[in-house]
Amino acid sequence: MSWVMRKRMHQIDLFRKYPHEVQEEWLQKLINNGKNTDFGKQYDFENIQNYEQFKTKTPISTYKDLENYIKSIRQGFQNILWPSETKWFAKSSGTSGSKSKFIPVTEESLIDCHFKGGKDMLSIYCDNYPETTIFNGKSLILGGSHEASLNENGKEGDLSAIIMDNLPFWVNIHRTPSKDIALMNDFEAKIEKIANISSKENVTNIAGVPSWMLVLFKRILEETGAKHIHEVWPNLELYMHGGVSFSPYRKQFKELLPNGVNFLETYNASEGFFGIQDKRNNEEMLLMLDYGIFYEFIPMDDYDLKKTVPIWGVEQDKNYALVITTNAGLWRYLIGDTITFTNTQPYRFKITGRISQFINTFGEELMIENTDKALSIACQKTNSNILEYTVAPIYMQSQNKGGHEWIIEFESTPKDLDFFTHALDDALKSVNSDYEAKRFKDMALKEPKIHIAKKNLFYQWMKKQGKLGRQFKVPRLSNERTHLESLLNLNNEPLNC
Repeated sequence: MSWVMRKRMHQIDLFRKYPHEVQEEWLQKLINNGKNTDFGKQYDFENIQNYEQFKTKTPISTYKDLENYIKSIRQGFQNILWPSETKWFAKSSGTSGSKSKFIPVTEESLIDCHFKGGKDMLSIYCDNYPETTIFNGKSLILGGSHEASLNENGKEGDLSAIIMDNLPFWVNIHRTPSKDIALMNDFEAKIEKIANISSKENVTNIAGVPSWMLVLFKRILEETGAKHIHEVWPNLELYMHGGVSFSPYRKQFKELLPNGVNFLETYNASEGFFGIQDKRNNEEMLLMLDYGIFYEFIPMDDYDLKKTVPIWGVEQDKNYALVITTNAGLWRYLIGDTITFTNTQPYRFKITGRISQFINTFGEELMIENTDKALSIACQKTNSNILEYTVAPIYMQSQNKGGHEWIIEFESTPKDLDFFTHALDDALKSVNSDYEAKRFKDMALKEPKIHIAKKNLFYQWMKKQGKLGRQFKVPRLSNERTHLESLLNLNNEPLNC
């Protein structure tokens, strides 16, 4: 096992040193694989020799652009976007929006991207922590479930469920609970069973979306009567997380894991596995360049689909929208996420948010990265913790100024909400100069308006929409008030806790 890991670390070092060559090579491989597909013939892949030709001939695509292709593949037709058989589809909505996407997952993307990412997490972790004992116990992955497919030969569901369903037998020996429980469709029943069974195991490493992992932790504490998780799992050493920003949850995890645990952040989406935190005590992630993915980036300060740049064209500390071409047949696909490179030797980055999740109603250009950081500062100043939040604009009306309206579910509520509001406002000014300018003397924006959510509000809201578990996420920021109004209405109703 250590020989395999050492070999893999050598390969990772190679793409750290030669990133441009690796990406150029993968672009040629992808084009060559796709040239005889319906999509490749449509866009003349046969005559594409370099990146500039690829950029000129192939349009940027969203899910809507590829939806009809994917629909045909789900119905059993093949060689449409990718030459090999496509029999899995990762069901995703990105946020808690009602429209579902079915992202194709090929054998190549499963093995050379998602599985490879999982193995690399362990390789990188063991390289950073050679004294680790995580293999002396069991792993727990809190994932999703399968659902009926249009294609009787295929399966569709949450990506984590597709991965778990196809893991080699030797991995399942070292996991808890059993696969049939891990893939249960009823999220609440699944949490009950996992809490009951896994609390009796020697769990050394866990993986899952932070919000849902906290739900499991709390159920385990209720089940066992323990004060914290280390009383249940004394050898728990590693938590691998991704999907949402960890900043709002970090304090709660540290309180529930008082003996200390190592955190490893990943960037693993339904569309591909993109990044892994590769340095100790550093939250930046390394862009993984040899997973069968070719990357492009659109500068957000001058957003134009025609102005994409490859990896060799990016600049440090600029915000970019991510565009991917993958071995699952996603061609120049606009994934919807935004990232900023913190380093270009090698290429390390942090996730800054989503193209659609920001507030710029008044020119404040507020991103999730800003709100997460500001909340962390405000919570620290007021000795409070948050579980979930959503923000939307208060529109200007006649003589009334605009603003931002928040609904926040607290784990521990601040004693003085007015002081918390001031602290949050000041923190937002400190992390976002555009927000600070609009707040100057209340000229364009008034101070934030904050509502305290009832206990379990966001859980009940997600349940009401059929969005429990999986990788569904609460929408944080929006230029519209739809999500906020729905939550406020529910907040005024009696809750079934």
